[in-house]
Amino acid sequence: MACTPETSLLPAALPGPESAQRWPWLQRLRRSSDVPLEAWLQAIETGALSLDADLIAALAPRLDAAAALRLLDGWLRGGSRDPAVLQVIGQHRGPALAARLRQALAADGVGRAPWLLPLLGHQRDPADFALLSSWLLGPQPLRCRQAALEGLAVGLSSWPLPALRALLRQLVTGLQPSLAAPALDLLARLPQPRRALAGLAPAALEPSVQRRRQRRLAALPANPLVLVVHGRSGGLIPPELEVLRAELQSLRRSPVLLQALTAAALPVPEPLRQAAEGQPLSLMPLLLLPGSHVCGDVPALAARWRSSGPVIRLPFLGAWPLWQQALRQEVCALVAASEPSAGDDGPLLPLLLHHPLRSSLAGRYLAHLGPFCGATCLPTPYSAPDSDAGRSLLEDPSDRPVVLPLVLASNRLTEALPDWCAEPLLQRPALRACLLDLLLCLP
Repeated sequence: MACTPETSLLPAALPGPESAQRWPWLQRLRRSSDVPLEAWLQAIETGALSLDADLIAALAPRLDAAAALRLLDGWLRGGSRDPAVLQVIGQHRGPALAARLRQALAADGVGRAPWLLPLLGHQRDPADFALLSSWLLGPQPLRCRQAALEGLAVGLSSWPLPALRALLRQLVTGLQPSLAAPALDLLARLPQPRRALAGLAPAALEPSVQRRRQRRLAALPANPLVLVVHGRSGGLIPPELEVLRAELQSLRRSPVLLQALTAAALPVPEPLRQAAEGQPLSLMPLLLLPGSHVCGDVPALAARWRSSGPVIRLPFLGAWPLWQQALRQEVCALVAASEPSAGDDGPLLPLLLHHPLRSSLAGRYLAHLGPFCGATCLPTPYSAPDSDAGRSLLEDPSDRPVVLPLVLASNRLTEALPDWCAEPLLQRPALRACLLDLLLCLP
């Protein structure tokens, strides 16, 4: 009499590991619709069968979270050291399974953590983000930190987004390229990836990670970008801004437009709107202070343009921490390169010249920027020679501070200042490079 499936597929019938019949037998077990799973689990738990990866793969279609938990217990008791078994166990999720993983990680230390941490990420429990973070940031062996990062990657969509972004940025700017590179890849998988990459200063990245960042940016689609600038009388745009726009458009491989606030308010140019093809336009104010243009003109411009399609309005340039840091570094470099200067009360602080203020918001911003840069922020009208500050500067005293006009491009203020004052910001190579990189990363 022919054997029934129940008897022919029982554990006792399994060929040994060295048998040529084992593989086709396991294939038949996998394809069968009538497998006595409980008998197999009991045989593994009692030690009658080894916890072999090929056997577990054949049983995989019948496993549920409860069965996976029993197999995990067997693996943790030493029934197997083959991590391939865990690849099958890790396909299942459940509160009991997650709790057992946490218990094992707490009890075993670093011994089996490289295999268990990815499984914990697969459980996709937001509460485990703190545990995975502690393994990543703590003084653990590199292989354990890499496994914790793999766990984050497996459950990427489950973690709290702000905390996840902050953690990945910390890893990307760390000194371990084997963690920084995959963390950068994860950052690029999150919502608004270009903006996430924009928050990374190139100088803070290991060179190979920075090259990886550039490749990631090149592979991400960029929205058409509108740069709002102050402009000169009649909407005239300084040449250095036009050069920046052309270079940026070539790098982003997407249209870039300059919109001067001194020009007549126009609708979005039709070629730019057509290039968007349903994508939103990114609107970036290249303005350094939160004055009336940032608070009034730019929102009005964005509202007008939204009548013909979606618009992403980004913070004004002076609000970006990367820009503030680059400005501080530039002030420090100018001070280091200048002759020491002193007044009656000690060394003279460098001056950041800006236009007169009309709002308390701009005043609060400068109250932060001045100490942050180690400078004095000085309001200076465009007719600089006619102001008290301008007359003092033009006297060209022997002891004078470093002077940096807080303007991107040449205007009436910079033209009225003495030659020994620093150039506009876009003529400073480090600041221009920072701005170009920041704009390259925008959505």
